[in-house]
Amino acid sequence: MKNKNRFFIIGTIIVLFIIINSFGSIVRFSTDYKWFSEIGYTETFLTKLKAQFLIGIPLFIVLSLLLIVYLNKLKKKFFIESEIVDTQHDKKIKFGINIASIIFSFMFTVNTVSTLWFEILQYINAEKFNIVDPIFGHDIGFYVFNLPLINTLVSFVINILFLLIVVTVLFYGYLALKNGIKNATGPFEDISHFNPSQVFDFSTLLNKKFITQILNQISIIGSLVFIFLGFRFFLRCYDLLYSQMGRVFGAGYTDIFVSLNLYRILAVGSVIAAFTFFVGARKKNLKFALVMPAILIVISILGTGLGGVVEKFIVEPDQLSKETKYMEYSINSTQDAYMLKDVKKITFTADNNLTIEDLEKNKEVIENIKINDREPLIQVYNQLQGIRPYYVFNDVDVDRYTINGNYTQVFLSARELDQSRLNEQAKTWVNQYLKYTHGYGVTLSPVNKVTMQGQPEMIVKNIPPTTNTDLKIDRPEIYFGEKTNEYVIVNTDEKEFDYPSGSDNEETLYEGSAGIKLTFMNRLLFSIREASYKLLISNNINKDSRIVINRNILQRVYEIAPFIYYDSNAYLVANQDDGKLYWIIEGFTESQRYPYSQPTSSFIEGMNVNYIRNSVKVVVDAYDGTTDFYISDESDPIINTYSNIFKDLFKPIGEMPQGIRDHIRYSQSLFNIQSDMYRLYHIENPTVFFGREDYWDISTEKYMDTGEVSVESSYVMFKLPEEENVEFLLTTQYSPQNKDNMIALLAARNDGENYGQLILYEFPKTKTIPGPNMIETKIDQDTVISSQLTLWSQRGSSVLRGNTLVMPIENSLLYVEPIYLKSDTESNFPEMKMVIVSFNDKTVMEMTLEKALEKIFGASNNQDPETVEPSNPTDNNYEDDNINMLILQANDMYIKANEASKNGDWNAYGEYLKQLENILIQLNIVVNGQTVTNDTGIDQDQTNAVENTVTP
Repeated sequence: MKNKNRFFIIGTIIVLFIIINSFGSIVRFSTDYKWFSEIGYTETFLTKLKAQFLIGIPLFIVLSLLLIVYLNKLKKKFFIESEIVDTQHDKKIKFGINIASIIFSFMFTVNTVSTLWFEILQYINAEKFNIVDPIFGHDIGFYVFNLPLINTLVSFVINILFLLIVVTVLFYGYLALKNGIKNATGPFEDISHFNPSQVFDFSTLLNKKFITQILNQISIIGSLVFIFLGFRFFLRCYDLLYSQMGRVFGAGYTDIFVSLNLYRILAVGSVIAAFTFFVGARKKNLKFALVMPAILIVISILGTGLGGVVEKFIVEPDQLSKETKYMEYSINSTQDAYMLKDVKKITFTADNNLTIEDLEKNKEVIENIKINDREPLIQVYNQLQGIRPYYVFNDVDVDRYTINGNYTQVFLSARELDQSRLNEQAKTWVNQYLKYTHGYGVTLSPVNKVTMQGQPEMIVKNIPPTTNTDLKIDRPEIYFGEKTNEYVIVNTDEKEFDYPSGSDNEETLYEGSAGIKLTFMNRLLFSIREASYKLLISNNINKDSRIVINRNILQRVYEIAPFIYYDSNAYLVANQDDGKLYWIIEGFTESQRYPYSQPTSSFIEGMNVNYIRNSVKVVVDAYDGTTDFYISDESDPIINTYSNIFKDLFKPIGEMPQGIRDHIRYSQSLFNIQSDMYRLYHIENPTVFFGREDYWDISTEKYMDTGEVSVESSYVMFKLPEEENVEFLLTTQYSPQNKDNMIALLAARNDGENYGQLILYEFPKTKTIPGPNMIETKIDQDTVISSQLTLWSQRGSSVLRGNTLVMPIENSLLYVEPIYLKSDTESNFPEMKMVIVSFNDKTVMEMTLEKALEKIFGASNNQDPETVEPSNPTDNNYEDDNINMLILQANDMYIKANEASKNGDWNAYGEYLKQLENILIQLNIVVNGQTVTNDTGIDQDQTNAVENTVTP
């Protein structure tokens, strides 16, 4: 009776422990289910649950029965062989076996189904790639979907078999030791007579009979272990397709002729070992049982050594001929895996015969040349358009809109509300979760326009958004964004803050569909989930109130579909069809299992992948949180497999509203990986590939104040050869390895039916085409430009260099780089002060792009006479601020030089005069302009005249 009570108490404690520890998971599951129901993805949520139950329940039952039956048979057999008769403890041991088996099976099942469910569903729903590997002839889908599960199951079975062997040994040992203790001679009447060896009779463990019992018992299990080890060796043949031993990633000469045969021998040998082990164990012949496993170990060691010898003395001396076909496999597979096979190549002669008439023909290109950069722009937006401390512009995105009939490239950023920036006294529960619920509006500016102060010209700005264009934003509230990290409760008795209006605040009530209705039960569940009792007791919450969770758009999409990798840089779209704001998030499928494809670690931190597709565009409504997953690459077998698994999740790209589809972009993250891989894998000749003779580098430039860096890919607009319309393109430039000249330009198309097409501009190898860094060098060597930059940097300001843009126009290349000036005070932000344009041997710096182009190409013949600048240079338009600054600097230098002469410090006097000379040169340039009459872009007579005016 006591034992029954004890088992009942123990069982009750275990059950209570499980319930208490699972309570949080139960609440989480309940609230997650309600959220998935609210957003319309209930089936997606239940797919995982159904799969885990369908896999887990049979696995748990089979594993529990297997362990219970096996261990009870072990116990019975041991008792019979040891001639033990003990009915008193037999029931206890049996009960213990059952409980232990069930607990272990449950824990093992939970751990297994949490990782295997998705692999199994992929295996069942797998789509074919319709491409086969060059060695074994299997479809790539076999390696991506099938082989991982097969490997996992084989390892699973081997682990189970090894576990049974360990359990057998421990179980026999436990029973033998227990029996030895029980059979110890009578009770001890005197502690001095205690003899451990008498009580703990280890001779029951260390004897031939005990070892023979175990060996006989595990004969079948051991044979199965060797059979599955043979299967594993067979599967390792496929792993050679990911070998890194040879010249390229994938199986090479040594892998095919040595390692492959070694694995096949070991696979056959393991099957033979299974037979010899079984026979030897049954016949109690230990030597016969273990001789074949020992031979396998020797073969494995010798085979590995042979592989090293073959690689060192046969392959390496003749590597090109031995590895040629494997290099071809790697080139083809890598190009397929990264979508580099269909790059359209265009020979661009770069004749550089551009004229003012050509510029007129390409006016739309010129009007979309970026003279603003994202990095300084985000500072400007936050300073000028933040309006209140709690508003923040998290990122600036590049896009294109048709504005007043013109196809225009713009910068766009959302004004989000960051609750962490609220005043400390304002961080009450009501303010954070009921009052300050959403951001408001956007700021938008063309890439090519700045004000007279050097700030971006904003054509959508302020709160509420104002514009003098035909852009439409009817629903500017942002409830879902990149900074919306907390839940909010809408439609409460406390009206929401909408936006500031002078000294007052406008208030609003939410009109969208987002949120879960807060019934009493839901309030209870969410107060537990969010660990907030105020959510349960607040009087502001009424029957119409709803809680909105997962408002951070990246967290939101990850909660729905965690098997997709997402770009962290979402971008905002103002849909001109309905006036609403939407976020677009790039979703990727990837794999590490594409045979012979070169892996990269640049895409996902800490993980190598060798197959990437931007197969999903996720659209999130910034107001009501509606989240749609659109398949943007229907040729991707991985996303099609996912679509087979999650029936209600994905939609075809054709169902995306046109007002949003007009703004989809080619993923910059994917393009960066592609352009990086293409540095080597543009080479298709294995001989050239082997020698890396035509290896490219991403071009470099001087950017901001960080020194020389690799050129970042950028969205630009220009016309492709034989195309009539300007296009929105993503580009990067290549230079030969360790050189600064430019060898090629890669562009990805974004517009319409041409979306996703890659274009390669191939420049002549017979002449030098300047790369961005060569333009930087020309700037540094230009005495007027470099002295001006140096002068600014010495006067309490930082000179920041923008991106060097390479613009193909007609059959020429035009280079444009904006120059920013930033005061050293903390509250200041960069202002675009100058534009440098370089063409052929001419490099000029002017206050506007138009003036710089006019300096190089002359005035347009089509220009309205009334708008033509007067020929008298003293009548040029310029900013008084620039002139006043130079005059103050000149006066300062004069005073310092005068003081130095009074003190007899002639070295300082000479230095101050030199600086004064540079300032007067710049003052003359700003006022009178400069005439390009030589290669440096400086009028020598003008310079000499200036020098004469500053002679002391």
